[in-house]
This record gives sequence, structure tokens and C-alpha cells, in this order.
Amino acid sequence: MVIIKKTHNSFSLKHRHCNHTLKFGRLGLKILSFSKITENQFNLIERLSLKFLKNLSGNKKLIKIWSLVPFNLTLTKLSSEARMGKGKGAVYSRAFFLRPGSILFEFEGVSKHQLTQISSILRKKTSFRIVEVQLPSK
Repeated sequence: MVIIKKTHNSFSLKHRHCNHTLKFGRLGLKILSFSKITENQFNLIERLSLKFLKNLSGNKKLIKIWSLVPFNLTLTKLSSEARMGKGKGAVYSRAFFLRPGSILFEFEGVSKHQLTQISSILRKKTSFRIVEVQLPSK
């Protein structure tokens, strides 16, 4: 049995350069605002983008997606009958603290037009701002 304990992390608001550059793909989605996203929300965004890409390409084209999101928050919750002073409660989900400039997804085998369509769909579904980025051509 695996027991997950609550961690007490403090997050700096400074930019770390390693999180702001594309590492694997040629195109990516970058965050422009502070936010917190849960594991369920992230899985929904990932499945939505995969479904849209499969519909566009017709399952013929090789598309790669990387997500380098470390879930660094654990969310706890007490039962509704618990009185005050009974501790933190059990861990029910994990979350990720988004900083401006961090890369959410990286794509390979996707055109710029397809990425623009994906980002417009994700802008409607999420509460944080997203912008498309690409590697500079050599």
C-alpha cells in the first residue's frame, strides 16, 4: 500500500530558464499567467488535444507530444463530518503550479496552423492564457 503524504513546498515566482525553452519538439504551448491546474484538468487538456490532432491527421501522420509537467502539489481534504482540529486529511489529488513562461506541451509532426487551432480550443476550456511557440529556424 502506497501512502502519499502532503508536502509543504514554497514556490518561487522567478523564472527558471530551463522551463522556458523547447527541449524535444519543434512547436509548443507556453503559459502566460499564474495558475494552478489539477491532475484531472491536465488529463482533460491532454486528451482533448490528442483527440483533435487525431481527427485532423486521420491517424496517418506520426505525431509526438511531450508534457514535462511535474505535479508538485498534493491536495488534501477532510470528510464532511470531521470537526476542526483533526489534521490535514487524506490526499485526494495532485496539482501543478503554473508560472508564466513555462512550457505545457511540446509537439512534433504538427503544422503551425494545427497548433493554432489546438490553442484556440484550449483557450476556451482553460482559465489561464496560452500562446504558441516554435523553435527558431536555422
